[in-house]
Amino acid sequence: MSRDFISRTVGKGTEHLLARTLAQVGAPPDLYERAWARYQHHYISINGQFSTVFPGVVEGLQALRARGLRLACLTNKPNAFARPLLALKGLDKYFDHAFGGDAFARKKPDPLPLLQACKALGSEPARTLMVGDSRNDAEAARAAGCPVVLVSYGYNHGEPAASAHPDAVIDRIDDLAACLGPRATSSP
Repeated sequence: MSRDFISRTVGKGTEHLLARTLAQVGAPPDLYERAWARYQHHYISINGQFSTVFPGVVEGLQALRARGLRLACLTNKPNAFARPLLALKGLDKYFDHAFGGDAFARKKPDPLPLLQACKALGSEPARTLMVGDSRNDAEAARAAGCPVVLVSYGYNHGEPAASAHPDAVIDRIDDLAACLGPRATSSP
């Protein structure tokens, strides 16, 4: 499979990626269950070994936590892959919650996962910023009533992040502080 095909296909969950890949190579639909089992077997053994954390992510997460913000990771990647990946990359400590694509009955771009993440965080959607990298994230945020900022990198089905009409596009997570404005101070 070409890198271009994969980059346009990633983002709607592993099941979608696998189904589209099998269709692309002309495999019969009844091969899906066997392919899914093999995919899970092999993916877990290499999960995170060939990925790197984008520049500014750690610094951005540290800055958000320093502001006292509670964070949730919400991905369409299955929990069995998402949680170990966060731990392997040392990112799990920044999140109060991590929800994979199989945590809820529906995946992004449906608003259900984001609404459930808001509930877990104890935050109203209008006061919960969705930070993502794709149209799926922007559509989920809009449907849930959340503001949304997208990063300019990552997978967005081969489209620029701005085409999803987020409230802002940033190049690095540590640029997010500028979108949030000055840090609120508490009164005595």
